[in-house]
Amino acid sequence: MILNAFLLAIREIRRNLLRSFLTALGVVIGVASVIAMVMLGDGATQSITEGLSKLGTNVLILQPGQERRTPGMDNNAPPFKASDIDAIRSEIVGIRAAAPVSTRSLTAVFGANAYITTVTGTENGYLTARDWALSSGRLFEPSEIRSGALSCILGETTRKALFGEDNPIGSLVRLDRFSCEVIGVLESKGASTFGADQDDLIIIPMALFQRRISGNGDIRNVYLAVDPSANSSAIKSEISALLRERRKLRDEQTDNFFIRDTKELMNAAAATTKTLTYLLGGVAAISLLVGGIGIMNIMLVSVTERTREIGIRLAIGALEREVLTQFLVEAVTLSSLGGLTGIALGLVAAYFVTGAFGIPYVYNQTIILISFGFSALVGVTFGYFPARKAATLDPIEALRHE
Repeated sequence: MILNAFLLAIREIRRNLLRSFLTALGVVIGVASVIAMVMLGDGATQSITEGLSKLGTNVLILQPGQERRTPGMDNNAPPFKASDIDAIRSEIVGIRAAAPVSTRSLTAVFGANAYITTVTGTENGYLTARDWALSSGRLFEPSEIRSGALSCILGETTRKALFGEDNPIGSLVRLDRFSCEVIGVLESKGASTFGADQDDLIIIPMALFQRRISGNGDIRNVYLAVDPSANSSAIKSEISALLRERRKLRDEQTDNFFIRDTKELMNAAAATTKTLTYLLGGVAAISLLVGGIGIMNIMLVSVTERTREIGIRLAIGALEREVLTQFLVEAVTLSSLGGLTGIALGLVAAYFVTGAFGIPYVYNQTIILISFGFSALVGVTFGYFPARKAATLDPIEALRHE
């Protein structure tokens, strides 16, 4: 009976092809919009997560001051000192690497090429924390870090700006009033989540930065690489207690430093984008309801047009449930065909839109199944009333209908 009802539904759809297409168009647009929106959001989520992971995984970043600044809050917090980092290394278990970080924008000069870049004073632990490897050359020797040797490591963007395709290892680059020898080149990390070029930098030993650039021993940032097996929340609490003690803060005083966890940043960013994705998907799904109303409207018209046919079927012995099934299957077939067309259109639209925005194309099988199931449900929900109306027609009155 179901197969026969399906064949009848296909015959009716083909007989009024243009009307059937326009009826299903609301479902097509609804399904395509939901799939495109959700897959675009999934791609954005993956892009943000990958961008934040370039900062390093399982990394804690210490900074002086308050993370959320409000009027009246004292933001003149003292910077960190080298002794603070030594204390963290010796007293906190679960820290793989700790590195001070200070930055300054300077002009780098090699031969006739001059390029404004970010000079970062730090140690090898900074590269460990950020999972950053060298494409050529070597890291700083311990003696170079202690003495603040005139050595530097170039980011890929800075290397290209100063040296083009030449090998920079062993060359001297002038920074401000001193020159340093290039001992290494970093692998390219590309742009960060916020659009900044992470390869646009020169790394020098912190002692050299403090002696020749900043002129003091202040440290504005500390990067800490946490062991993957360690509890980062517990380590944050231990670091906070240690720094409060070292910075002589009383119990009633708030922290004059904050600890940013890159894992929490990634989780928060992913949760936010997912919420926005499904919010947009929900808005797009409203068009499915509009499509369902269109299906109900056309099915009511179809019942009116075929009243005499229904009367003949009932008069020769067709049961009410058979007539109900026929029209219900027709509504579900119409909405399901619209759902399949919408899936194809949504996948194509998502592919081209993600490519245009430069974000990953993430295939989401779950949302495809949900969208198709919802399109079929729309057919059942909005097709039931017209089908019920057809099934309950009085055969005598239906036969009299012109």
